[in-house]
Amino acid sequence: MAKNGFKVFDSDMHIVEPADLWERYIDPAYKDRAPRGLRRHSRDLAVQVAGHTFPPANRSYTNAITPIMTQQQDVYAASEAQGWDSTSQLQAMDQEGIDVAVLFPSRGLFTLGTSDLEPGLATAISRAYNDWLAEFCAGGPDRLFGAGMIPPHDIAGAIHEARRAVHELGFKTLFVRPNPVHGRNWHDPYYNPLWAEIEKLGVPLSFHEGGLVDLPQPGANFATHMLYHTCTHSMAMMLAAVDVVGGGVCARFPGLTVAFLEGNCSWAPWLLWRLDEHWEMSAAYDHPDLTLAPSAYFRRQCYLSVDCDEAPAEAVTRYGLEDRIVFSTDYPHADSKYPHAVERFLHMPLAEQTQRKFLWDNCARLYGLAGEDPGPTLA
Repeated sequence: MAKNGFKVFDSDMHIVEPADLWERYIDPAYKDRAPRGLRRHSRDLAVQVAGHTFPPANRSYTNAITPIMTQQQDVYAASEAQGWDSTSQLQAMDQEGIDVAVLFPSRGLFTLGTSDLEPGLATAISRAYNDWLAEFCAGGPDRLFGAGMIPPHDIAGAIHEARRAVHELGFKTLFVRPNPVHGRNWHDPYYNPLWAEIEKLGVPLSFHEGGLVDLPQPGANFATHMLYHTCTHSMAMMLAAVDVVGGGVCARFPGLTVAFLEGNCSWAPWLLWRLDEHWEMSAAYDHPDLTLAPSAYFRRQCYLSVDCDEAPAEAVTRYGLEDRIVFSTDYPHADSKYPHAVERFLHMPLAEQTQRKFLWDNCARLYGLAGEDPGPTLA
């Protein structure tokens, strides 16, 4: 379907799960504790799980996000009328000009949002979501690809679910939120068996932030949506990048690819410069296992996503990161520019070759779909 001569690969498109997904799909042994989606208003994405409501209903920032979503109702009316099914997803992709998309959750981003979950329940929540997503993707098998949920709460369960998601369900990536669970950093040896398994599976590990939960999040101290949301996604990704790259995960697992999604990319040149500065200063004492500068590991193994109107992203092309940036629309969340995201991106001050890399080539490489965009075909 090329848009203005460009093929488009959405690295991070979202679905809207039915509110009763986990009640219908979860292992019967955990049905009494299944997450339950709320239906307080149109496009309500909140869930109740383990005695929590995420995002918390008593936070004043919800006073902003609810009317923002309501104002967008006309944009998403057709999708909502179809129950956000896979047919509506494909129609939205056609409207936006997207050829292929990897799908991440909406409600599902909240369901593992607390350290309180019993490990078996966390795995059951992940498994139920993945089963539903596989059925959803079957509605567009050449265009819709899944991102499998894995639980940091249960390493054995996460390893088993990672294998199943890739080998049986055909998913293209595995994801976790960037927020530490049980206070563990991602470079903690506790996670080594999981990183080793994902490396062996040959799919990327994707970090994807979401709304307010009961886990550490930058900006959670702010009460308003404007202040909180300015911080949480990008700054959580910055912390995860320092953790994974500076903490030695990439050094220990050189075949592991890591994507930091829905957190912008313009911060990367500064953060990698600063991380390299501190590597030069104290890594010999703190992290002698890092034989390369952190920025070298990042350029070798990591990817970042760019927003459609992220004007400062022009800077990444001057810092050796042009081949590590992937495009996303964030459909159908409140900050998405759908159905004009691709159009707005094409007005960014980027060279055509760079636009082609961001819109297709880098995404195809990240997710293992062979073939670069050859450009428009001449008649």
